[in-house]
Amino acid sequence: MMLRLGIDIDGTVTDPRTFVPYLNKSFNNSLTYEDLNQYDLTKVLNITEEEFWVWMDKFEPIIYKEAPLALHAKNVLNEWKHQHELLFISARRKHLLDITHNWFNDQDISYHHIELVGSHDKLEAVKNNKISIFFEDKHDNACMISEEHQIPVILFNTPYNQDPIPKGVIRVNDWLEAKNWVNQWYNVKVL
Repeated sequence: MMLRLGIDIDGTVTDPRTFVPYLNKSFNNSLTYEDLNQYDLTKVLNITEEEFWVWMDKFEPIIYKEAPLALHAKNVLNEWKHQHELLFISARRKHLLDITHNWFNDQDISYHHIELVGSHDKLEAVKNNKISIFFEDKHDNACMISEEHQIPVILFNTPYNQDPIPKGVIRVNDWLEAKNWVNQWYNVKVL
């Protein structure tokens, strides 16, 4: 049985610390990763939505092009490419598709499909792609996907996603923990 793995990109496959140096330089701050205790960066930076999106328009392509990988992501994903379908579903805006494809190729990470939905609402993409398990770093996305589609969601532990989680959401610290959980769940499903 091949699983269809739905995988968020930013903060999941890419290191969740990626934005910190760009935020510090652009906004003259000295934030640490632990200071990112909210997903909404406008609240962390005390700026307006408009200011945030002006900044994102300028830096988003650079950040996504240069983003480092999350710990163990490449090894686990490249191991899974032979066992499961890897479907990357991201809130990135659609005009960033070429940059996204190039980043995956530069990092030598295999994929079967990349979909940029342009918003944090991934429910329809999860349904349309018949996802078996989803991997996410955004708390409310993880909860909604798990509850709406009755599938397990692996939530990568970050300072900005510490609210309580429902039964179908599994919190992990890195890709090795995610791999162990998936392998155990998969073995039970196959038996």
